[in-house]
Amino acid sequence: MAEEEHLKPPINLLKGWPNPNLLPVAQIKAASASALSDPDISTPGLLYGPDPGHQPLRQGIATWLSRFYEKHMKTAIIPERICITGGASQNLACVLQVFSDPVYTKFVWMVSPTYFRVCPIFEDNAFAGRLRSVPEDDEGIDVQFLRQRLSGVDQDTSSLIASGDDSQPFRISAHSHEALGNGDTKSHTLKGSQPWRKAYRHIIYAVPTFSNPSSRTMTLRRRHELVRIAREYDALVITDDVYDQLQWPSKQNANSSPNLEHALLPRLVDIDRWIDGGAERHGADGFGNVVSNASFSKIAAPGVRCGWAEGSESFIWGLSKWYDSLDIPSSLTTRPVHQAGLAVVISTNMYINYSGSSASGGAPSQAISTFITQLLSSGELEKHIYTTLQPTYARRYKSMMTAIERYLLPLEVALPQMDRDVVGGYFLWLELPKPLNADAIAQRAKAEENLIIGQGPLFAVYGDERKDLEQQVRVCFSWEAEENLSEGIQRLATVIRKMLRDPVSSSDSTVFRPSFPFGGC
Repeated sequence: MAEEEHLKPPINLLKGWPNPNLLPVAQIKAASASALSDPDISTPGLLYGPDPGHQPLRQGIATWLSRFYEKHMKTAIIPERICITGGASQNLACVLQVFSDPVYTKFVWMVSPTYFRVCPIFEDNAFAGRLRSVPEDDEGIDVQFLRQRLSGVDQDTSSLIASGDDSQPFRISAHSHEALGNGDTKSHTLKGSQPWRKAYRHIIYAVPTFSNPSSRTMTLRRRHELVRIAREYDALVITDDVYDQLQWPSKQNANSSPNLEHALLPRLVDIDRWIDGGAERHGADGFGNVVSNASFSKIAAPGVRCGWAEGSESFIWGLSKWYDSLDIPSSLTTRPVHQAGLAVVISTNMYINYSGSSASGGAPSQAISTFITQLLSSGELEKHIYTTLQPTYARRYKSMMTAIERYLLPLEVALPQMDRDVVGGYFLWLELPKPLNADAIAQRAKAEENLIIGQGPLFAVYGDERKDLEQQVRVCFSWEAEENLSEGIQRLATVIRKMLRDPVSSSDSTVFRPSFPFGGC
């Protein structure tokens, strides 16, 4: 007890939540009152919703995104490219249920360091032991590394078959391998074939803009290269596009700010839509190779548990699994649909309603969708983003960066992509000077300074053995009280300074792991 009384007030630079003062309580209250007071809105909102989600919200999102990304689009986004989800995490699980197969889909390739909470979602979908890390450089994902690993997969599979190794999950027999090589996948997928889904050979996961945890933004060149690699190797790129609107100038005294009401870069799903003919190019199956996984958690409130997915019409149709003769995309009624090489022709006069989770329970977040529709149509959501979130997070970021420049850079702590004109998101990624160890730093920071940070190994892809994460930490500027951000960095500097003077304690192998009772981070 005496020891606890001498602890400094706690500061948490790990928690990746919005500060409660930034929650749009009044706006959500007004939006919910407006929706619930109109029976034409409240009645369908409180009943089961159509599988793709509340149509006015799909339209509202399409209109809003068309405006935000308009500099990078040839045509506006249509609502048929969007379905409503229960948030980015829930939708990731749904995407895997529909568009991956434990037998046919070989690996999940994850940009590393990664958002660590997605690893269990992939494992829940039978990919335990098949998560693979792909490093980043200053342009984002290392596409050369990824291409080399992808090109070696078939060779690795052949070696596995030849060795008769039964230790791997869902081992493919020589007969199955031969059949797959001939394009026959019908009897070699666990889930079987359906006209509304396909199994991709690989899954790639990334946070392209203001990444969690590294804060990096993937360059335009890398985005183009990644889409082309995905097409070449039959991969689905799942992008968490949750921080795109949270952007501001990086300079402390910027004389002229860019228009932050528009995206600086296209999303990968935008590039997949038009590059080299897009998803409907000759010889393609129409599903595309990118899905944008987005959420209102960062721009409205995490508790609304509502988000959206955007992809090709065929992809979104399959993801929501809701269609009849009037709703089948024309792209699927005029050509065969390929299930990983298996052609299935759909008749335009049939009625289908598969009993998946959406067919059983209707669209997720149906009632909340009506509230958010009001937020969008009234302009209150965009106003909240541009007049509250952007300037507040910019101020918080600059407060933390000023402290980093003053207290950490002199200790040879480094940050990635220091030359960007526009920054954003929730996090900053710090590289410690050698021989410091991130786990030891985190342990000492908690014990001596009552400071919680995110040590690099926490953000490792499950099963990854990369050692460089042991010299890196993540700090968050979104949650903690604004006046504590500089103090938190000063405390971290105190710990680093002590451990640089004491090399023995700096390599302490004791691992401190903070507890995470809730979501996010």
